[in-house]
Amino acid sequence: MGESRFRRVVLKLSGEAFADAETGFGIDAAVVQRIADEIANARRELDVDIAVVVGGGNIWRGTMGDARGMDRARSDYMGMLGTVINALALQDALEQVGQPTRVQTAIAMAQIAEPFIPLRAIRHLEKGRVVVFGAGNGNPYFTTDTTAALRAAEMGAEAILKGTHSGVDGVYSADPRLDPDAVKLLEVSHFEILNLGLKVMDSTAITFCMDNELPIVVFDVTAPGNIMRALQGESIGTLVSSGARA
Repeated sequence: MGESRFRRVVLKLSGEAFADAETGFGIDAAVVQRIADEIANARRELDVDIAVVVGGGNIWRGTMGDARGMDRARSDYMGMLGTVINALALQDALEQVGQPTRVQTAIAMAQIAEPFIPLRAIRHLEKGRVVVFGAGNGNPYFTTDTTAALRAAEMGAEAILKGTHSGVDGVYSADPRLDPDAVKLLEVSHFEILNLGLKVMDSTAITFCMDNELPIVVFDVTAPGNIMRALQGESIGTLVSSGARA
């Protein structure tokens, strides 16, 4: 099967990647199981450490409540609980295929998950377990994109794999769903992402990755086999790195 380009990665999955295709909400068990199968196969066959950060947009997004007049911090905490639901669903799917998995949350939930402890998470990875991080970073006003960047730095990951879910297979000069002249960028720098206002991750996450020289591989996670391909360094999406040029 070849070798992994990276020794350790953080895979960022949006909540929408788990959603029912027709409604855009809830959890599609078949989709979660396919993603779990790919993660488990990649970890075993490439011998790579994989941690996962999951979003919660398929259940609740903090800005949804904010738009309706709800207190933003309270709404964000609701979104964090949604990410934990997704984390538990992914853990169950991974365990179903024999991949030992631990869920760690930034908000203490002792009966269902471990608290986030960096050294413990690293030890799990070293023992061949997948670690799924839930509840964001425990603070409102921050996205799970920022959590992925933070956890990647804390885990000593060599890259963030940013899985897209809406049919867009990388970073484009404009939204390809709206602009037929949009051009796919195979490589681009963090600075150019910020300067051009490209929608990859939120600006806080991109800035953090730039400051810490964390590369980001943006790819379509809905295409079967793409997690393995991204790990092996195949050109299936866009590489965002400090030295890249658009």
